[in-house]
Amino acid sequence: MDYFILSKMQITKVSESRIHQVDFEHISFGSIFSDHMVQATFENGKWNQPEIIPYGDFKISPAANVFHYGQAVFEGMKSYKDKNGNILLFRPNDHCHRLQKSAKRLQIPPVPSEYFFQGLEELLKLDSHWIKSGVGNSLYVRPFIIGDSPEIQAAPSNIFKFMIICSPAKSYYDETHQIKVLVNTQHSRAAVGGVGYVKAAGNYGAQFFPTQLAIEQGYQQIIWTDSTSRQYIEESGTMNLFFRIHDTLLTPPISDRILDGITRKSVIQIADDLKIPVEIRPIKISEIIQASDDGSLKEIFGTGTAVVICPIAELSYQNKHYIANWPMDTYAQKIKKIITDIQYNLTNDPYGWRYHVT
Repeated sequence: MDYFILSKMQITKVSESRIHQVDFEHISFGSIFSDHMVQATFENGKWNQPEIIPYGDFKISPAANVFHYGQAVFEGMKSYKDKNGNILLFRPNDHCHRLQKSAKRLQIPPVPSEYFFQGLEELLKLDSHWIKSGVGNSLYVRPFIIGDSPEIQAAPSNIFKFMIICSPAKSYYDETHQIKVLVNTQHSRAAVGGVGYVKAAGNYGAQFFPTQLAIEQGYQQIIWTDSTSRQYIEESGTMNLFFRIHDTLLTPPISDRILDGITRKSVIQIADDLKIPVEIRPIKISEIIQASDDGSLKEIFGTGTAVVICPIAELSYQNKHYIANWPMDTYAQKIKKIITDIQYNLTNDPYGWRYHVT
């Protein structure tokens, strides 16, 4: 990586904060935004240094590449505040590298790590009052890049916008909430050789229709199966999946169809350190059904930035319902507490995952 000295960022502050308009006890996820945002432009073959401006609408051509050919990638991460008011991030280097990986796959020039972190840190310091302390409170951080060339020829954009916006958040689900999921064998989230392993905007837009079909049947999410045989489990909505059979955790391997989830990696590492057996391998639906029938299926949960760990109460496949025989002391609860204690600076961090914004 080439390192270089960054000049001081240009910062334009709002005349008056909107924070007094926000009821932080009743927040709808992703619908309220902090006062400022980061923006940078790629043109003439290089990224210009990021600047911070007031959050708000911006002008864009109706011919912009992003509207017609979908050159758009993003990340989702969270910032936390500990009891001493320190601003914290969880594994931001991994998020930066994954954004760069996503950009490369969509023929987007990756944002230099130095620009990513300069913009991110300055934004969080400027909007630090939007980060509330206490477990469950956070500021959701959304970096993204879009194609901005005003032309509709089917070709990569040569102008891009990099932006970071922030949204205050509380726990996505409460501690006791379990969701019901429907195994989808009709639609595909991703295919071999495709873009399922990156956070391309189109991956998520394509999920909305089959997910809505499941919601109309009383489910909160769907489980995707492989696009070839429809026999192997991949992801659940926007989450990676784990199954506890007997005392072993199973999770599908990452591939060109499955996102390399940062929470997923954290769960695997912590499970290894707790001496919990972990198998990373293809998982057939039939195996999960058999484990449910014989009582050896003890836990099902999804993992992701927004939820950390989300227990799954019921899995439905071909009009039959399957449940896990949840024990009192679950892996999900134990591992989630370790992760959130690191995130909120309530314990030592032996992994170096906690990042202090200074």
